[in-house]
Amino acid sequence: MSSPLRLSLAGDYRANAVAHQAIPLALERAARWLNITVEAEWIASEKLAESDLRRSDAVWVVPGSPYHNDEAVFDTIRWARESGTPFLGSCGGFQYAVIEYARNVLGWHDASHAETDAGGRMVIAPLSCSLVEQRGAVRFEPGSRIAAAYGTLESDEGYHCNFGVNPEFSAALGDNTLRITAWDDAGDVRGVELPDHPFFVATLFQSERAALQEKDSPLVIAWMQAALAQR
Repeated sequence: MSSPLRLSLAGDYRANAVAHQAIPLALERAARWLNITVEAEWIASEKLAESDLRRSDAVWVVPGSPYHNDEAVFDTIRWARESGTPFLGSCGGFQYAVIEYARNVLGWHDASHAETDAGGRMVIAPLSCSLVEQRGAVRFEPGSRIAAAYGTLESDEGYHCNFGVNPEFSAALGDNTLRITAWDDAGDVRGVELPDHPFFVATLFQSERAALQEKDSPLVIAWMQAALAQR
């Protein structure tokens, strides 16, 4: 029997966070769907270290920002992006993935997050309407990783956030190797991916919440499939 798939969950666990309740269930369902065993390790942001990440097959930066150690989370995302390690980011993981890309690929060293930063280029800004415990329709770009995972071009997804991509910067962000591949009905960014990476997908919505409705999360399955393919 092959060894378990090793998964790193990067972020600060909170028992009362709905997404954190959903994640173990989503992993369990995905493992059952793929007929594999997994070992998932939750790593608090203060304890994130590349030496530990190197032992994992895939990394998920989970919701729950700001993190206790934001810089360690940015370093984790950069490591996953540059090493080709399958990466999934949801909610806070999405916001930080966008900023990491803006800073280290686009060279926007002042790229910032309105929740934690006082100045700079506010790439992540307050949403016009709060999405705390809200649901909404999301559209996917045909041919994208996200669309392939879902097998459809639209889904109804759950959120818990007050911040998202600043529309002023979305065009410039998506003009490069990062592709914007998911939007809400108003055209605001809801998901990004790197097509030239084995698997690098980040969404503002929390696809893991499907597990709370006793449904599979297509993105969690696709992320784990990519990790299996890397072996």
